[in-house]
Formats: sequence, C-alpha cells, structure tokens
Amino acid sequence: MKKLFMIAAMMVATLSVSAQEAGQMFIKPMAGGTFSTLVGDVDDVKGKIGLVGGAEFGYNINETFGITAGLLYTMQGCKDKDVDANFNLDYINVPVLANVYVAPGLALKAGPQIGFLTRAKLDDVDMKDVCNTIDFSIPVGVSYEISDFVIDFRYNIGITSVSKNKEIKADVIEIESDRKTRNSVFMLTVGYKIPF
Repeated sequence: MKKLFMIAAMMVATLSVSAQEAGQMFIKPMAGGTFSTLVGDVDDVKGKIGLVGGAEFGYNINETFGITAGLLYTMQGCKDKDVDANFNLDYINVPVLANVYVAPGLALKAGPQIGFLTRAKLDDVDMKDVCNTIDFSIPVGVSYEISDFVIDFRYNIGITSVSKNKEIKADVIEIESDRKTRNSVFMLTVGYKIPF
C-alpha cells in the first residue's frame, strides 16, 4: 500500500500547473458531456445528458487575461417527466470568452455565445420548423490547467426563447407560443492546449 501511495505521489509531482505566457496563441481540442433542460414557462420536463465536442482558439494577452473563441457541437434539450421521450436540440455553438487567471492555471471565464440549431426532434418527430434557429446565451465558468490539459466547467445561461411564434405541441410535451422557454446547460469538458 505504501508503494502505491509513493507511486501516486511521484506521478502528481511530475505534473506541472500551466502558467500563462503573454502573447501565447493556442488551439484547444475539447470533448465532454452536457446536462441540459429547458427553463422558463414550461412544465413537466427534466434534464437530459448529452455530449459536446469541438475546439477553441485562444490568445493570452498577458499572464492574467486571455480570450478564447470556439466552435462546439453541443447536444441539448430535455426529457418529459411523465413519458419516456426526449426533446433533442443540437447546436453548433460559438462562444467568445474572457479568461481571467486568478491563480496559476485557474481561470474564471464569461462572455457571449451564439448557437445555430442543427436538429430539433421530439423522439422521431421533427420539430425544427417551430424552433428558433439562432440561440443566444451567456456562458460562465471556471477552468483549471495541468500540463496543457484543461478541465473546463461552464453553465450556459439561455437568453433567447427556444420556440418561434408557434406552439410546440405533441403527445408528450407542450410549449405555448406566448411562453418564453430558454436553454439551460451545464457543460464539463477536458481539452488539450496546443500552442503555436
């Protein structure tokens, strides 16, 4: 048991917390999972798990401040509480985030995000014609870097309504046209910074 602890301690000791270099540019492929739901004027829904993947381009202006812009394919939506049915909303999201490094490797981040709807289905029923194709949100989060690996946790606060001026109405879910229903998405990813 002591040998196991010593090996683990040596492995941790070899990891280095990334320090930010002024003027550094990088690309960061990233992948992970989402937990999403719809919030606002909607009833009888619960969260669902999805996937997220893509990449971000970053530029460190100095040791404490940087900017990233990304292109992420994100699976969002919700589940009905009473019936086993998924409302699947897939987006190509483009976040532009300010990163403030409060400690070596530890960053707080926030900024605007625009999303482009690629799929909207209630199980096998296509719902894209009653959903807005553009989605605006504000991601806020925190990331931690170890040896160029980046663990990133975000909450995307939806601003625009998911539905158009039509009713989303089916056997298992109903969103009325005069209701504002927004995306609410938690996202956890792991990425790898490749400087250039």
